[in-house]
Amino acid sequence: MEESKNQELIQLLGNRFGEKITGINEPYGLLTFTTSKDVILDVLKFLKEDAAADFNFLTDITAVHYPEKKQAIAVVYHLHSMRNKVRTRVKVFIDEHHPTIPTATSLWKGANWMERETYDFFGVKFEGHPDLRRILNMDDLGVHPMLKQYPLEDPNRVDKKDEYFGR
Repeated sequence: MEESKNQELIQLLGNRFGEKITGINEPYGLLTFTTSKDVILDVLKFLKEDAAADFNFLTDITAVHYPEKKQAIAVVYHLHSMRNKVRTRVKVFIDEHHPTIPTATSLWKGANWMERETYDFFGVKFEGHPDLRRILNMDDLGVHPMLKQYPLEDPNRVDKKDEYFGR
């Protein structure tokens, strides 16, 4: 049943946005696709307001840092259609050195907190956001802690040396 809903949604998106929708796949039945930041607001608005799609609930906005890719930061939107009982994931890849994307607060008021959290942890600047400032970390923290810019462990730690564990 969910597979047919995903196929209908793919058809709707293809008819409306054409080549702006890429990377379509369905891991574990969750329709996932990629679009660009110049049409993300149009895509989100379409998914929310189109009667057939009806994604009336923004579940989450977050990001993922892929330091090995040219467009290193993926802003990820999770949407839920309560009436159709289906979810979708929308990804937008942006430049790590200029991480900007339009805000979704005009579509969902709940995006306010989620965008502030994503800014706080990943440094993504949501253009047009009404109050973009840190929400969980200290204001004077000079880094965005979820970016993979630092080694996972301190190489100077002495409690992790192999000789202490018989290796």
